[in-house]
Amino acid sequence: MNIEEQLKKYKETQKIIPDEQHLKETVRKSMEAYCSFEQEKQLTHWEFLWTELRLIRKRWWLLQTLLLCITAMLLPYALNNLYLVRMLGLIGVLFIVLIIPEFWKNKTCDCMQVEAACLYSLRQIYAARMFLFGIVDVFLISLFCVWIKKSINFVLPEILIHFLFPAVVAACICFGTLCSKRPVSEGTSIIFCLLWSAIWWTVISNEKIYSFITFPIWCVLLGTAVVFLVGAIYKTIYDCNKYWEGFRWNYS
Repeated sequence: MNIEEQLKKYKETQKIIPDEQHLKETVRKSMEAYCSFEQEKQLTHWEFLWTELRLIRKRWWLLQTLLLCITAMLLPYALNNLYLVRMLGLIGVLFIVLIIPEFWKNKTCDCMQVEAACLYSLRQIYAARMFLFGIVDVFLISLFCVWIKKSINFVLPEILIHFLFPAVVAACICFGTLCSKRPVSEGTSIIFCLLWSAIWWTVISNEKIYSFITFPIWCVLLGTAVVFLVGAIYKTIYDCNKYWEGFRWNYS
């Protein structure tokens, strides 16, 4: 009798009846041991932010910096042309457009399922990403505004009207489309921003319309845009799990 026959005979004679209670207890202890081990190496909030910072593609920050530097170098030569100065709004829109690929990368790379299975939720991931982008972009915009104010004597109302207002509106468009429950691609968001650029160019190229809007009205418009932007960012963070479900349902 060879070994295979012996094993077969032994298998027929031995009947192991599993104890369901013991199996459940084994599973429970295994889960406890796994969770205890994972808890020991859980990322702190600062480590999580550092990880997100490493994952962000720095080329977009580099492109934003180059855009502002080129604008700062060419702007002194355009001071004699009022319409070229007013084109700062288009630069602001382009500055905001450069953040779109980074915020849409989880959709375009189809990695939302991976992010949803992480220890930190999608809400925390989006909050960290927006926090990091907010710090860097506010820093870059602040340097740019301080430079044009000191070097070419731009006053605050001109900076507000020609650069900050169109940039804030473009950010409203980006985050408004990002927090939409319907799946909206980055290309669609960019098209909306370009349409806003066309509308802005129509306003600034028409001297009657531009002169009709006084500085207090500009301030009200900017305040309204900022309030909408804050609401859109909050909605993006708060409802990200919901629109992820809608995205998954529409593309499954």
